[in-house]
Amino acid sequence: MTQRLLALPQDRVARVGVDGVDGAGKSTFANELARSLEALGRRTIRASVDGFHNPKSVRYRLGRRSPEGYFLDSYDYPVLMEALLDPLAPGRSRRYRTSVFDHASDSSVSVPEELARPGEILVFDGLFLHRPELQDKWDFSIFLDVAFDVSIARCARRDRGFGPPDPRATENRRYVEGQRLYLRRCDPRRRATIVVDNNDLAVPRVVSALD
Repeated sequence: MTQRLLALPQDRVARVGVDGVDGAGKSTFANELARSLEALGRRTIRASVDGFHNPKSVRYRLGRRSPEGYFLDSYDYPVLMEALLDPLAPGRSRRYRTSVFDHASDSSVSVPEELARPGEILVFDGLFLHRPELQDKWDFSIFLDVAFDVSIARCARRDRGFGPPDPRATENRRYVEGQRLYLRRCDPRRRATIVVDNNDLAVPRVVSALD
């Protein structure tokens, strides 16, 4: 996989998306991928969809337990494209920001604008990255395929406020059913450049790849 990323054109910025459900290991995978690329001489830009949440008034407009709301309203895609993904597209300004909003404080953040260099690779992790709005934004995309029994248990260990480790628990319905909506409607396993079985964090395994 790293060799395929190194082969991406160096006369522009390449945009790589690391997709997967909650608890799939996206941030860890993306961090390790960025470190590997840096070690091989390619500069990277690390960012996450977590820097582009909608305010609570939008995220919960359908109710705090709504799966549809989780899928549709969690993130501000127009701002994500305006601040980060579109400026890094071929022929654009390359002036970008990696974050605009802090969901914990429910407020905007002032992150300085930066100028990307040709040849740099954006490694971007997050949920729902193969939605229709984002499908043409990636030069290369990775979907981490993890069973909900595994991923929700990881979330429960990582975040005490997340809920019980059982994906069938009422407290987890918003997240699990919201992500199932995404899997059904957007079929990221089919759209991703590479699908990785990440049920075992120590042994990620490529299970399919587009030419």
